Amino acid sequence: MAKYKIAWLPGDGIGIEVMEAAKIVLDAVKFDAEYTHGDIGWEFWCKEGEAFPQRTIDLLGRVDAAMFGAITSKPVKAAEKELIPELQGKGMVYRSPIVRMRQLFDLYNCLRPCKAYPGNPINYKEGIDLVVFRENTEDLYAGVEFSPVPQEVKDVLSKNAKGFAAFKDVALDQYAITCKINTRKGSERIIRAAFEYAKKYNRKKVTIIHKANVVRATEGLFLEIGKEVAKDYPGIQCDDANIDAICMWLLKNPMNYEVLVATNMFGDIVSDLCAQMVGGLGFGCSGNIGQKLAVFEPTHGSAPKYAGMYKANPIATILAAKMMLTWLGETDKADKIEQAVAEVIKEGQARTYDMGGSTKTLEMAEAIAKKL
Repeated sequence: MAKYKIAWLPGDGIGIEVMEAAKIVLDAVKFDAEYTHGDIGWEFWCKEGEAFPQRTIDLLGRVDAAMFGAITSKPVKAAEKELIPELQGKGMVYRSPIVRMRQLFDLYNCLRPCKAYPGNPINYKEGIDLVVFRENTEDLYAGVEFSPVPQEVKDVLSKNAKGFAAFKDVALDQYAITCKINTRKGSERIIRAAFEYAKKYNRKKVTIIHKANVVRATEGLFLEIGKEVAKDYPGIQCDDANIDAICMWLLKNPMNYEVLVATNMFGDIVSDLCAQMVGGLGFGCSGNIGQKLAVFEPTHGSAPKYAGMYKANPIATILAAKMMLTWLGETDKADKIEQAVAEVIKEGQARTYDMGGSTKTLEMAEAIAKKL
């Protein structure tokens, strides 16, 4: 009997290919697991009107962890055109399955390491080693939206928001509202997770990213709680920065930062910036971590135009698999995978198209597997 039960969620497009590559490496490191396929993504929304079927939800309730590839997402109006005829007009609305998964299983901690491995020709600078903690369930991704806006919502806003007076004569179907929701609990646990990580891995500084000077209620709460939590970690330096300013300072002085923590959208934005500084999304790995379940993925999308070509860089997914092993306590195997990735990158013999080479997806995986 296998030691671990792993949900295997390839998704769409190149997600299928990079997951195949990750499996080659997991097998090479002799990870003892039983893998169960789970249906998820665009294909199932088009066929069934559900991108995250109940059978896959049930599967995630039975496993130790999950690996997730990538999904295709499209604007709702464009998506509706691709529904099968039997589902047309039945009010099916496309929702990102990964966002729903994070909320349903309370995968509140989106952990995104961004490390510049020596020898990568597309590193911004050598030596960058950043970790982003992104709150994963709240903020503008909470899904509380109105379009058109109900009269009762407009009435409440008109009474409580001075700036909203400008909309008092605008028809309800002429604008939309997305609610930014941040809670004290959600803010504290992600900030504390960032400090705990810094403490465990001897990181000397945590930077709180926000926009409290303008978005005073929600971002102000996040910054306030961040300063409160920092008092519990006197040995770790804490500073803060506006989201716009940090994007500038990261490019100018990336070595000045170690652990970054932010609300959902700002964490999403800054983690892509950090990923680009270490080679792009082909190197961007991510863990969606909760108390009982964790789902690991590359941060890139499904890249439909490259589907079937096997040219995508699988290193992000392989590093996501490494993160999964670390979370499961298989640290020796995780370290071996990272070392193998680092050796292949440094040697420069295998390079995918984004790195200026012609190595195919599975060839890169095989090169890494040979080091194990």
